[in-house]
Order: sequence, then C-alpha cells, then structure tokens
Amino acid sequence: MITCFIRYEIDPFKVEAFNEYARNWGQAIPRCGGDLIGYYAPHEGSSTLAYGVYNIENLADYEAYRERLRNDPQGRANYEFAKREQFIRREDRTFLRLASTPHAELIKP
Repeated sequence: MITCFIRYEIDPFKVEAFNEYARNWGQAIPRCGGDLIGYYAPHEGSSTLAYGVYNIENLADYEAYRERLRNDPQGRANYEFAKREQFIRREDRTFLRLASTPHAELIKP
C-alpha cells in the first residue's frame, strides 16, 4: 500500500472554491478506486496550503485509477471547475509508504 499526498498552494481568497473541489473529490475518488483519507483546507496558520491524501495499492493501480478518474463525469467536471476558477496555484504529488507500523494502542489521558 502507498499513500499519495497532494500538496496544493491555493488562492487564499478562493478557499470556498477549494472546499467545493474537495467535496467533489470526496465522491469521485472512492468511486474510481482510491481509498480517500481526506482533503484538508486551510484553517489556522497558512491560508494558502491545502492537502489531499489517499491510499492506493501500488503505482500500476494508481495509473488505472487515474484513467478511471479522467473518464468519470464528476471527475472531468471537477478538473474543469479547477481550471475555470483558477484557485489552485500549484499542485505537487508525493507517494510514501507507511513505515511506523505496528502502532501501539492509543492511550487517552
């Protein structure tokens, strides 16, 4: 299993547009085979950083997933929405594997 971390630099005056974009991916990504962890918008601190995070089995599955996403009507519409509204200034993807398992049980104070 690998995790895709997407780091976005967004227009700080268009956070609501990014939120809509994130909600749309919340429907399309799972439907197309990505195990979505979530999209994260600015809350405190930086007003320009946002993230999307999802798991995928391997890079071959990632390529097939991306093709399904490109052919998905809601996926295509969301790409067009981002292009039209121009709230994303920069987008970077990094693929990482979880290295810290097994985790201990969470202990709440």
